[in-house]
Formats: sequence, C-alpha cells, structure tokens
Amino acid sequence: MTAFSGRFPSKAEARQAVWDALVKKRVARFPFPTKGRIPNFEGARKAAERLLAHPVFAGVECVKVNPDTPQRYIREALLRRGITVLVPTPRLKGGFRKFDPSKIPPDKIPEAVRLSTSEHWGEEVPLDALPPVDLIVTGSVAVTRDGHRCGKGHGYGDLEYGILRELGQAPVPVVTTVHALQVLEDFPADRHDLPVSVIATPEEVIEVPSPPPAPEGIDWDVLPQEVLEQMPILRSLKDLKVCLETS
Repeated sequence: MTAFSGRFPSKAEARQAVWDALVKKRVARFPFPTKGRIPNFEGARKAAERLLAHPVFAGVECVKVNPDTPQRYIREALLRRGITVLVPTPRLKGGFRKFDPSKIPPDKIPEAVRLSTSEHWGEEVPLDALPPVDLIVTGSVAVTRDGHRCGKGHGYGDLEYGILRELGQAPVPVVTTVHALQVLEDFPADRHDLPVSVIATPEEVIEVPSPPPAPEGIDWDVLPQEVLEQMPILRSLKDLKVCLETS
C-alpha cells in the first residue's frame, strides 16, 4: 500500500504530505508534533521486527542507528543481541556515541536506547576512534520502492554517511523502517542523498535490487559555512583530513 498515487515535484511537498497523512489517518505516535520529525508511527515495533529478521543483519558487529523514536526498537534489539550500536547525537552537535552491550546491564537497555536517558550509557567517540560500521539503519520521512529517501530536510543522515566515507569506511547497506503511508511513488533526488536498500513497514519488507549511488563523502564545496559552525564534528573532520593529507 502507498499513501499517494501522484508524483511530488519537491521533497518539501513529499514530506508535508506524509506528515499530514500520518496525522489524518491517526497512525502518528508520540512525540508530537509529527511535522519536522522522523515520524513515529503505529506499528513501528512490527516494522523493526521485520527488518531485524532480514539477512542483511547476519554477522554484523557494529550498526549505526539514528536516535529517533521509531528506531528505538532496533537499537534495543541490537544491544540485546550483543551488537555494538553507534548513535549520532541530535543535530550531530556532540558527534557520535558508542553503546557497548557488554557495559549495559540487560535491565538498563530500555534506558540506554531512550533519547532522554541514553547519555549515561553511551560513550562519546572521537572521529579517529570510530569503530568500523557494518550496517546503517536510518530514519526516513519518505521513501520510494526504488530506494530514494528523504529525511527531515536538514541532511543529517547524508552527512553522517559522508563522515564515515571520509574516514575511509567502506560502503555499507543502508536500511530503514517506515509506515506504509511513507512509501511514495516519486520525489526529486539530489546527488548527496542517502539511498536505502531495504525498507520495512509493519506489513512487508521491500528489497531494492539496485539502489541509487550512495555519497562517496562530503561535498565540501557546497556545504554552507553555517553548517560547519553549528557542527564541531565537521570542523574536526576537515582538520583531520588536512592533517592526513599533509603528513
């Protein structure tokens, strides 16, 4: 099932249509307002269970997962499986936190995966000490069946992937969970967009045979100066790259 049969001329219109549909159909869940967020939705746990059963998770040791509410179930399940979880801080202001399942008591895992109480259990990791990532779970506002994705509109997911690539990490699969109403027919794509190869809804798992190309790094030439000022991690990355190139 898809929410809309038409094509959206802009990502902004696609996002707004999704946010409105989730509220109108009464399937949006806390936190509110839905607009401006990676939306939480009815059936998020079921979508997580479907995704976690996919073979793409076989053998993974470290997974980067976004901090948003609908992917909380994935963060929790991974920690219970003994898998390290790497979580970007909101707006990337604090870089990344590593959640080591060997250091979190089982009864504290729900606390560790809840954004409001997670800080105590996550260890801030400097860029040069980030562990290799085997898989990325990203949040989405809208997706298409051919692997296009758009988030809230700030580009954090794209930047996080770009940071890993800039650090020399190999390309890895990117997967997501959404409500069926978030699966659209089409919307515009940019070259820096993060594509997805597996999409799980509460009802089905959508495999994308040939996802669009993923970013190979960060396009520093088009990155606004204010973004560098707001995200110390990007300034640190740029400085690190300069050091590596001149050493």
